[in-house]
Amino acid sequence: MTKYKKQNFSNTFKNARKGMRLTIKSERNIRVHFFVAVLVLITAYCLSFSITKFCILFLTIAAVISAEMFNSAIEFSLDAIFHNKYSRMVGMAKDIAAGAVMVVTITAVLIGALLFVPAIIDVLAK
Repeated sequence: MTKYKKQNFSNTFKNARKGMRLTIKSERNIRVHFFVAVLVLITAYCLSFSITKFCILFLTIAAVISAEMFNSAIEFSLDAIFHNKYSRMVGMAKDIAAGAVMVVTITAVLIGALLFVPAIIDVLAK
């Protein structure tokens, strides 16, 4: 049992949209990720990427943005619990979450290189 009221299906989407808006408003890094994602998708369209490559890009973009959102959720939660007081353990948890974002982002860059470099070389070779 929970002390919170059960939500109907439409409220879960409403809360998810609210979470997206909050993240976009409060986190500069996520705005950078969205901007880069748009540039990547436009470039992929201009290079006539296949549906498969677009799917890979969408999954990669979703992974980066999700990791950034999880990181933000962890930071907000820990700040709320510890009332923004410094704690070595909180700092470690935040650093680990930020490290996870970095791993996903580096992986995304490598995937991007594998997809874009051959396509760009083909365009330049013509």
